Amino acid sequence: MKQVTIVVPECRVNMNTIGGAFDILNQANEYWMRSGNDAAIEVRIAGFVSEQRSHSEYLSIHPISIDTINNTDLVLIPAPLSDHENAIKNNQQLIEWIRVQYENGAEVASMCAGGFLLAATGLLNGKRCSIHWNAIKDFKQLFPEVEVAGEKIITAEKGLYTNGGAYSFLNLILYLVEKLFDRTTAVYCSKFYQIDIERHSQSPFTIFDLQKGHDDALIGEAQVYIEEHIDAKISFEQLAKTLAISRRNFDRRFIRATGDTPVAYLQRVKIEAAKKELEKGQKTVFEVMLDVGYADDKAFREVFKKITGLSPTAYRNKYNAVVLN
Repeated sequence: MKQVTIVVPECRVNMNTIGGAFDILNQANEYWMRSGNDAAIEVRIAGFVSEQRSHSEYLSIHPISIDTINNTDLVLIPAPLSDHENAIKNNQQLIEWIRVQYENGAEVASMCAGGFLLAATGLLNGKRCSIHWNAIKDFKQLFPEVEVAGEKIITAEKGLYTNGGAYSFLNLILYLVEKLFDRTTAVYCSKFYQIDIERHSQSPFTIFDLQKGHDDALIGEAQVYIEEHIDAKISFEQLAKTLAISRRNFDRRFIRATGDTPVAYLQRVKIEAAKKELEKGQKTVFEVMLDVGYADDKAFREVFKKITGLSPTAYRNKYNAVVLN
């Protein structure tokens, strides 16, 4: 029987990641036994803290002492809700415990922002990691040696598993259920909890934040110009000249300030505007394409799918407002 340990950090955590993982894994084990098999796993919730309360104080968890666990086959790290740097600072003992468990043969999976604690072990250096799209910038600053797979729902590499944001941890748990049991059990849990088992990308859920968290006033001015002229054909050569800077320096400063080239930034601004129009459902894909400055239908669809993971039509069908009778 494999031992699964859900650890409880000393900081505010997303209690749903703890409870959800615990419930699904135990349901999988019960289904497995109903099918005539012996129990495959034992799930424990453990930590260096004796109690963990939810941020609104209406729920509490009383983990067993992590010192009582001599060995484990799988470690699950829930998502901290507090400041990530402080969460890392306040959980050095737990971080070291996780690292030692991995070195002793355990696999480790982080749920959502739990990736910050996993990365703090150093185990992800040189490997890929998925993290909530809204936390990618902070994650990259803290862990430049980790390759961020921002579009992925799940990454799996050398016994280390991560997932994207929020409730996509459910997809990670289904993935682990299939590893611990089999595909049939994972499909059963998918149906029982009504989780889409085939989600592979978090790109459709990403909201572009316009990358204004820098102090380069000239690039900020360029960003405003781009955002106000998404329906026009922008010449970055001319824009750089207007801002009294060479094109080469303009590109260099733009990338340093935003993390994107001017062309990539323009594409993301256009596609974000297109997404909002498609969500309203009042215009055709062709009309939306023209509104955001594309004249080539093929080019628009290719860029849209590259950024969102869906075609414009599929995106509109998925997110456009639906009135229920």
